[in-house]
Amino acid sequence: MAKGRRMPGGMGGNMNNMMKQVQKMQKQMGEMQAELETREVEATAGGGAVKAVVNGKKELVNIEIQPEVVDPDDIEMLQDLIIAAVNEAVKKAEEMMEKEMGKITGGMNIPGMF
Repeated sequence: MAKGRRMPGGMGGNMNNMMKQVQKMQKQMGEMQAELETREVEATAGGGAVKAVVNGKKELVNIEIQPEVVDPDDIEMLQDLIIAAVNEAVKKAEEMMEKEMGKITGGMNIPGMF
């Protein structure tokens, strides 16, 4: 009756093409992720009094604190500025990753991919 093993509706060839496209996208995403992990983003708080630099792995790689913001009588303010700068830098790293990966995935939201 039927020759060979074909999927209903002649989907065999389409499925192969789709699998090849998925594999290509996975390879591109892996390469992009490796490249993005080397990029750095920075954010500041307190009008530049504290600057945090985070890489694509969301690791804090540098922090700069202007001397004039170091007040031994107000350590809490300095702590708040550091937290704000680091959190903003991490947020920027996440946004960078999502934006660049979105170029590969066509904007598809694929949970857990990066």
